[in-house]
Amino acid sequence: MIGVLTHHWAKADKIDEAKKLLDGNGLAQSKAPGFFSRETLYSIDDPSKITTLVTWDSNDIYDAWRASPERTVAMAGAGELWAKPPESERFQLAG
Repeated sequence: MIGVLTHHWAKADKIDEAKKLLDGNGLAQSKAPGFFSRETLYSIDDPSKITTLVTWDSNDIYDAWRASPERTVAMAGAGELWAKPPESERFQLAG
């Protein structure tokens, strides 16, 4: 199982829109094969920073999600919301 930690920085005037978009993406992810769980974290120090931790059965399954038409639809317009590009890293889950 893998965890994908992604930091997003919303434009100051787009924070609410960014939260809604990421919530919609999370809902779409939850219906994908191999999805396990998702947590959304809001930075206390930087209100524009939204971090997600999503767990998947494998790298291949996550790659399939990233290439899926469902993800394309869920993330449509995301580029307009970010102050800088999101940063993502994959981790192997312990245990």
